[in-house]
Amino acid sequence: MISFQEDFTRSPFPAMSGMRGVFCFAGMNGNQSVGMSLESDMELLGGVSLFEGLTRDQLRLLAFGAEHRFLRKGEILFRAEARADAGFIVVSGEVNLVEGEGDARHVALSVGRGALLGEMALMADIRRPATAVTASDCDFIRISRPLFRRMLQEYPDIAAALHARIAGELSAMLEGIDALALVFDYDEDEEAPASPTSD
Repeated sequence: MISFQEDFTRSPFPAMSGMRGVFCFAGMNGNQSVGMSLESDMELLGGVSLFEGLTRDQLRLLAFGAEHRFLRKGEILFRAEARADAGFIVVSGEVNLVEGEGDARHVALSVGRGALLGEMALMADIRRPATAVTASDCDFIRISRPLFRRMLQEYPDIAAALHARIAGELSAMLEGIDALALVFDYDEDEEAPASPTSD
């Protein structure tokens, strides 16, 4: 039998003290259920590329401040063009990212456990590029932008590493754009250069 409990255990981070809802099996000690929930969430978060390299204390901060969201198959997690204020990690189930309207509507990508939806929403006020529809019953971990920013403030080294990573990705993307420009920017009388290929 499954029951829902609210845990008021104090967080090791004063700023994150408060209530955390967890599902637990009837008869299980409340503190044990909280520990199991935090440990499993920390393990999943640690496998997300954005959070690679975080210490256990840092992962605990994220896991404690995050919240779970459960959706049935066919429900919408968020809609395209909606203001984004959080990222979602898929704990279980499958999600379709849908683009277009009407006859042009199509599934651009399907993702499952461990996928982070809305990475940039953790850092900036953006709009969702696609609609996320559950392809099965799903469990998500929701990390709000204020929570993520609070962690960056408490751990400036993470912010520096994140800045370096994003700068590197942008640089690689710009190099790719420049390489593609060489393919399309040529005189009609000239032979087009070979398309760039990845090693």
